[in-house]
Amino acid sequence: MIDWSLLEQWARRDTRPRGRFRNLYPTPDHGLAELLRWQRESRGRFPPRLPFPLQRPDPALLARPAPQPRFTWIGHSTYLIQYRNWNLLTDPVFSERCSPVSFAGPKRAVPPALTIDALPPIHAVLVSHNHYDHLDRAAVDALQRRFGDHITWFAPTGVGAWLRRRGITEVVERGWWQHADWHDAQAFCLPTQHFSGRGPGDRNTTLWCGWRLQWPDFSLFFAGDTGYAPLFQDIHKAVGPVDTALLPIGAYLPRWFMAPVHINPEEAVRIHQDLQARHSLAMHWGTFVLTDEPMDEPPQLLARALATRGIPAGQFRVPAHGETVTLPLHDTVAAVDPVLQS
Repeated sequence: MIDWSLLEQWARRDTRPRGRFRNLYPTPDHGLAELLRWQRESRGRFPPRLPFPLQRPDPALLARPAPQPRFTWIGHSTYLIQYRNWNLLTDPVFSERCSPVSFAGPKRAVPPALTIDALPPIHAVLVSHNHYDHLDRAAVDALQRRFGDHITWFAPTGVGAWLRRRGITEVVERGWWQHADWHDAQAFCLPTQHFSGRGPGDRNTTLWCGWRLQWPDFSLFFAGDTGYAPLFQDIHKAVGPVDTALLPIGAYLPRWFMAPVHINPEEAVRIHQDLQARHSLAMHWGTFVLTDEPMDEPPQLLARALATRGIPAGQFRVPAHGETVTLPLHDTVAAVDPVLQS
């Protein structure tokens, strides 16, 4: 149940004092000194990249309409979401590196499960914020060349200008708690605990967000990047429970530096519960080495957190790279779909 009066009330909040956005729940403003401390304490050593197995999605399956919601993990925070005749992408990153340059920066451990040329027709893209591991200029340009105005781009406040400079015209730009109608669905721009910036002078000049898509019989929440805060209880209060949540589980160590903006697996489970999600799917792990935890640790800690809280593992699934998961439209919160047991 959508609480429209609450959404309208919260949308009027001032989230940009002095020209820069801020989180709804206060977060420390880690700057260069803290970044240097992290690099000094870690001695510049990152965990090794691990060559996770890559499944190749079935092109015949992806070419067909999806009577039930279908999710293919392309890598990092990029999912192909298919429902009915609609095909959507989240935070499209297809490049070898997530960096402002092609010759340096974090490099993929696993190639994208699909190339842009292999995608089915894309109708919408959900953009959560403008960090390089979530908004890839090369991918945006390639999607624009292939699909042009057939794609509607959903972006938080300020990111739309960046997209328009790349020749994109079909942009729906919203602030927190605002929504837009899109065909037979509604798209809600919802707050997360993070930050933005693509260069040294633009920190928090554009917004960051999660997106909820609401069809008459199915709802989806895409979290983008976030730290933990009670705002996920606020989201549930405003828009109700969700059928499927796409939640990050990686890039969380060291906690003194990452906790304000990146959840760990235990906090991902808390968000799953705060949202009252029927199902959750993991993302934001196992593709790039961004932080200090071993690349294979997030799924292990997620399984431990689910067991501690008595949540069946099938309710919060960790797809393999390239795996396609189909979720049921109607079941109880305790049910485990046979697809999830395969």
